[in-house]
Amino acid sequence: MSALATGPSRTAGAARVRERRGFSPGRIAAWVFVTVVLIVTVFPFYWILRTAFSNNVALPTDPSSLLPVDFTWGAFQRALGLASQAQAQAQGGSGAAINTPLFLRNSIIYATVQTALVVFCSAMAAYAFSRLRWRGRNTVFNILLGALMVPAILTLLPNFIFIRDIHQLNSFTGLILPGAFFSAFNIFFLRQFMLGLSTEVEEAAIVDGASRMRIFFTITLPMTSAPIATLSLLTFINTWNDYFWPLLSTNDDHARPLTLALGVFKQSSPQAAPDWAGLMAATMIAALPMLALFMVFGRRIVNSIGFTGIK
Repeated sequence: MSALATGPSRTAGAARVRERRGFSPGRIAAWVFVTVVLIVTVFPFYWILRTAFSNNVALPTDPSSLLPVDFTWGAFQRALGLASQAQAQAQGGSGAAINTPLFLRNSIIYATVQTALVVFCSAMAAYAFSRLRWRGRNTVFNILLGALMVPAILTLLPNFIFIRDIHQLNSFTGLILPGAFFSAFNIFFLRQFMLGLSTEVEEAAIVDGASRMRIFFTITLPMTSAPIATLSLLTFINTWNDYFWPLLSTNDDHARPLTLALGVFKQSSPQAAPDWAGLMAATMIAALPMLALFMVFGRRIVNSIGFTGIK
């Protein structure tokens, strides 16, 4: 009887404990903090959408409105080049054109090619630092890690002089070449992961007469597919959002990425008010691929970084 009486009382006590924990001041404060951070993070994206769906003529009449002012798709039509100059000016546009499909193509080429090159070269370097035995390996690796402490902005001018001297300004080669073969963070990231991999399969392949290159491509790369995918996403996003290097190395639409084109579009009509609605529409179009990547692969990025750190 005592055991039967004890069971329900324990259950009720546990429920009361959970109820008290659910309304504790610390938990409430944590939820309030998370809610505030979420609002601060998401609100800029909402404001971009609100401005993009507004009529640029009516926008100044109610600048504090939380809803689109005179809702219209005209800004997206202007950003995609589907509106004529007369239609754009009637909706408050400056009449300046932004060839979004062309600049999207340039951004895709720039980000895709640079991501493929830098991730592949970083994987080969990480394999050399984690699997091959050669004199001075740790010293060279420590020197490469020192590159992490060098601000990227300090390398812009030397890279510009190099690209200018080989006559590759205003070209995809000039955009991609300076960052295509080396990334200290990528090498460190992959090396830490490879150090935790088992060497038994590779040793068996060496006994069977496999070369190091064959082992790298058929064994090591498949085993490191998760961190390579994570690095590819991070590198693609960073390259897609790059602004300063394209600003230095390109001044022609042939190779200009979308991030730089947005700045040029904003300054294209200095005598008139900026086409804020069109600019926000083009910004949203540029941000959509990155938002989609984060929504699909965000958890994988976090898990892979955490797992590599444990290694």
